[in-house]
This record gives sequence, C-alpha cells and structure tokens, in this order.
Amino acid sequence: MTRRLVPALAVLAFAAPAFAAGAGPRKEDGYRGAWFELGQKSAYGDKYSGGLGTYTTSHVPIAVHAPKANKTFFVYGGFAPGERNLLAMISYYDHAEGVVPRPTVVHEKKRVNDPHDNPSLCIDGDGRLWVFVAGRANARPGFIYRSVKPYDINAFELVDTWDRMAYPQPWFVEGRGFLLLFTMYTKGREEYWRTSPDGRTWSGIQKLAGFGGHYQTSAERGGQIVTGFNYHPGGNLDKRTNLYLLRTGDMGRTWTNAAGQAVALPLEDKTNPALVHDYESEGRRVYIQDVNVDAGGNPVLLYVLSGDHRPGPQEPPRIWFTARWDPPAKAWSLNPVTTSTHNYDVGALYIEPDGLWRIIGPSEPGPQPWGAGGEMALWISRDRGVSWTKVRRLTADSPRNHTYARRPVNAHDDFYALWADGDTDRFSVSNLYFCNKSGDVFLLPPSMEGDFARPRPAGASSQARP
Repeated sequence: MTRRLVPALAVLAFAAPAFAAGAGPRKEDGYRGAWFELGQKSAYGDKYSGGLGTYTTSHVPIAVHAPKANKTFFVYGGFAPGERNLLAMISYYDHAEGVVPRPTVVHEKKRVNDPHDNPSLCIDGDGRLWVFVAGRANARPGFIYRSVKPYDINAFELVDTWDRMAYPQPWFVEGRGFLLLFTMYTKGREEYWRTSPDGRTWSGIQKLAGFGGHYQTSAERGGQIVTGFNYHPGGNLDKRTNLYLLRTGDMGRTWTNAAGQAVALPLEDKTNPALVHDYESEGRRVYIQDVNVDAGGNPVLLYVLSGDHRPGPQEPPRIWFTARWDPPAKAWSLNPVTTSTHNYDVGALYIEPDGLWRIIGPSEPGPQPWGAGGEMALWISRDRGVSWTKVRRLTADSPRNHTYARRPVNAHDDFYALWADGDTDRFSVSNLYFCNKSGDVFLLPPSMEGDFARPRPAGASSQARP
C-alpha cells in the first residue's frame, strides 16, 4: 500500500506537483470539461468524441448528495486553460446558498488526455469524500484518495495506488464498508470486485465475469448492489451485445440473478442465469446507460440498442430501452423509450417515490447530428416504463452537443443531473451543466473571479414546464 498526505494532488507516475509543499490545494478558476477524440473514424465521423468530462457510464457514481452537509458533491474530468493533461476534479453545489466553489484538482495525469481515466466518487459514514481515479488498460495505474476532513474538498490523502483499476465503481454501505466493482484488462475487459471495511485494507481480487469482455454499470439501494453488463463476442467490443444482471445484498459473499437464484462466479459462458435478454441472436449491439432499483428492490436497466458500432444513419435505428424485472411474471419487461442518432447518447434513469420514472438525456438531434449526444430532454413514465412521454426539451439551439447525463446518488431536486457539452467534429471548449428536477438547466461557471459563484440559467427557458 502507498499512503501519503497531499493537498489534493499526487506526485506519482502520470502525475506531477502543481504547487510547492504547504502551499494549499490547487484550485481552478472555473469549470472546464475534458475534450477527447477516440480517433476511430468512419464516413460520419469518430466513433465518439466531444466533451467527455462526465464519461463513462462505467464510472459510477460521479455525484452524491450529502444531506448532512446540504451539498451535492461531484467529480469530473477537466482541462486547465491551454493544457491537455487530464485533471480529476472535485466540487460541490451548496443547496443552502445556491453557489459552487472553485473546483479542486485531486489528481493530474501528465501526458494523458483520455477521459477513460476520469474519477468516481463515494462518501463514507463519517462524511469523508473518496475519489477513485481510474487507470487504463494495463499501462496506467489507478489511485484512491480520501478527504482529510469530512465534507471538505480542500485536502486529500493518497490512500492507495493500484496497478490495474479501470472503470472504478465504489459503493459504501453503512455498517459494512466498501464494495468496489472495477475492470481489469485480463482476457479482454473483465469484471472484478473487492471489499474493504475502511477503504484502506482490501480483500483479495474476485472475478465477476469473463467471457470475451464486458462493460458494466451499477447502483446501490438499501444495501443491495446491482450491476448490469453486456459481453464482447470474441473480445470484440464493437460487437458488444446481450444484457446481463447480477445483484448482492451481503457485500459480495453471494450473488444472485434478478429472480433471486444463486449464481456461481465467475461467469465464464455467455449462456448463464444472469442473462436478461439474448440480443446477439437478433444481431443487436447493447450500450448500457444506467441501472437503478425500484422501491420493491427490483432492478431496472436503461440501454441503447444499435445495429452498428459506427456513427451515422444506419438501419435499424438506435432505440432506447428499459428492462424491468417483474416479480409476479417472473420475467423481464422490455419496453422502448425513444430513438436517437448515436450509440453514445447517454441518459440517466430516475425512479422516484412519487411513482414517476424519469429519464434525462440527449434524445434530440443536436448541432453535430451524427456525433455523440445532442439536445437534452426530460421523459416521464407513469406506468413503470411501459410507455414514455417527452414532457420538456431542456436545451435548444446549442452550439455543441450535450451528452453523458449522469444521476447523483440520492439526487436532490435542485441538482438532479450533471453533464457536459462539446463539439464532436473538432476540438472545442467543454462546458459543464446541471439541471433541477423540473428540467431547468444551469451552467457551471467556466471562469470565476471569486472563490464562489452562482450558476446561471442556460437551458431552453422558452419551453413549457410539465
């Protein structure tokens, strides 16, 4: 284990000091997201590119509402002006004052501009903020940080460095500790987990699934942790398909499928009890956006179905779907939501006590029509996902596509979704936004003169409210 106390920045491989010892935390004077281009181009542009500060769906959670502090804390990948080193940033929205502070740099990855190294976030029972900075492939390490003080972003302790920790998904369960889902590049992208009572001493690495490769996203509710994932036939992630789900209520000691059937791990064959639906036989690609749990403890998945990994107007169209486990039927209920123009049009799924389901995401065509993202909209279902109605367009006439809308844990009505924008055709600035539950959009200030600033309205204000 590697441990040291540093004011918000590690001095390790892929990192460098940003200030002299004792000078205090490194702050940025505004909110500027990372821009990235994968470099896999076809007739309609790059497979994905643009403002990817809140990328990927396998980095969860990236925002957590902390009622005791009356703040929503969030992390993202950012750039400093004129630079392309990836910064793992942290900040918060103060619900009492309606302001945000200057964001803090937790970690800087030198010579890395890839948002696959973006951070994720969780908060322990004492209010300490834990930032998990992702590694990439088997070449770049991951880092675990803890805030020195509860609910404070001004100093972080480097707790550990892991050689291989891609797509970290940390979940803290009160009285039990941490369960971390993550990926290692073993035989492709394979899924693993570890547990810890305190974030410092970790169990051995245990394998969840490994049959070709996988992308997963997860959620926690009432001590139950669920994970949804696809698989990559022959290790080819461009052929990602099928939909699977596992869950655990005892911190990984046992895992079951949605029906409660115990599942032996690791999963090593594409046909297994965790299978939600066989999309491979239908020739469809599966891009998972979000996973949630309803009041009855039943898992719900949000995903995009596609016929091609390349961008453009290929047929069949890209269709957003929800999959809900229906206990009386002892089956999955699969229902379409809408269509959109790109595989990486990423939204967030909300299941609220008021009985409504909501989706916030870039379902509408944007200024770069075949690029990732588009214009944001709010969708509502009153029948547990069987049918959906678009009730409000959140952004309009934008200069850049919006994408990767992300859902905070225990989302507060005033800070309900977080995302970034960016031009998908060429390098651009990337602004960061959030919206409230009604769909009013606010811009996180790209530049700040003082230590705090009030986000300003930035959405399609002429749209009628639901």
